[in-house]
Amino acid sequence: MPINKIIEVVAAVIFDDQGRVFATQRGYGEWKDWWEFPGGKMEAGETPRQALRREIHEELDAEIEVGELLRTIDYDYPQFHLTMHCFRCKLSDTHVTLLEHEAAKWLVPDELQSVRWLPADEDLITELACAHL
Repeated sequence: MPINKIIEVVAAVIFDDQGRVFATQRGYGEWKDWWEFPGGKMEAGETPRQALRREIHEELDAEIEVGELLRTIDYDYPQFHLTMHCFRCKLSDTHVTLLEHEAAKWLVPDELQSVRWLPADEDLITELACAHL
């Protein structure tokens, strides 16, 4: 059966000065307790970078610097097709408040595969871990 629903989202791959990556754990829905990059759906009229700044403010009460596009991932979940634009980002300050996630942590590259990532994120996680070997 073909997938008719397409969801376009943005994701912040947030790095700190030590090369660690910021991961967030979902606290709701079918994928509760799985890990992901923070971000969310783009709204009408928004550029991906605008959407990412808005989403990070809504989810983490934080400001970010949005850098280069790392990769656009297309992934077929059973109920929908996901197009996810993943950007390299940096927090503008160290203040983060979890407003939608149940947990968050900074992971060094060797630890990236120690948590259960959402399926769409897995290839990028492998790339990020291998890039730092």
